[in-house]
Amino acid sequence: MIDPQLIEEQIGPFLREDIGFGDLTSTIMIDADATGVFDVNAREPITVAGMDVAAAVFRRCEPGCTFDIRVQDGESAAAGTVMGRVSGKARGILTAERTALNLLQHLSGIATYTAQFVAEIEGTGTQLIDTRKTTPGLRALEKHAVTCGGGRNHRLALDGGVLIKDNHIAVAGSLTAAIGRAKSQVPTLVKVQVECDTMDQVREAVEAGADSLLLDNMEPDTMREAVAIVDGRIPLEASGGITFETIRAKAESGVNFISTSKITQSAPAVDIGLDEATG
Repeated sequence: MIDPQLIEEQIGPFLREDIGFGDLTSTIMIDADATGVFDVNAREPITVAGMDVAAAVFRRCEPGCTFDIRVQDGESAAAGTVMGRVSGKARGILTAERTALNLLQHLSGIATYTAQFVAEIEGTGTQLIDTRKTTPGLRALEKHAVTCGGGRNHRLALDGGVLIKDNHIAVAGSLTAAIGRAKSQVPTLVKVQVECDTMDQVREAVEAGADSLLLDNMEPDTMREAVAIVDGRIPLEASGGITFETIRAKAESGVNFISTSKITQSAPAVDIGLDEATG
């Protein structure tokens, strides 16, 4: 679940962006005491994420409203499914509508896209994970959406672990030196991962004590060679060039994880609407 305090902190700026100094249309057209009941409807098959966020947006604009969540985050919804029902003073509900739906459509889009990738590697034993390539300001929400789609999170932020890349190695002088420096200074429970482009780097990183390896832009046959070299001693993650067409073959190479930014950067928003309740 997303931290409720984080949701409350973030939705203020989202609403200020959309409302400006006031909702002219709703204020002019709707009496202050008019009430309404509205359904949040899935208009296509989706995996749901962001229901608590949408509820918080409606409550911020209409504190007296009720929001009945009928489909929980992580669940599937067929086209036509009533995902939730919001009732209360109509002016505030309609002021919140666009912001609530924008977030719900975006997060459910990520969850739906993630679920499609997860389905592509089902049965391989490889787990799909995300990256730090997220929309600034939305990382926690987007990473939550990934988990709703069946994926797992990589680092939430730079303080979540050490990932040694080419530039770090260049500054440190060598791969072995970089690993040694990291291992000597990190907290005892923090893992040190190394990005590898070649089999020589794979061998050196394992010998130097890396806790896990990221195999960067390798083809499946090369990845299988790396899997054989490591022989289960540490986890292996594949990244780079991940598409629907390539992910299955890369998963079948025997790696433990596959990471891709596509599930957060390229996921299309899904179609969700707010309609007056009819029943």
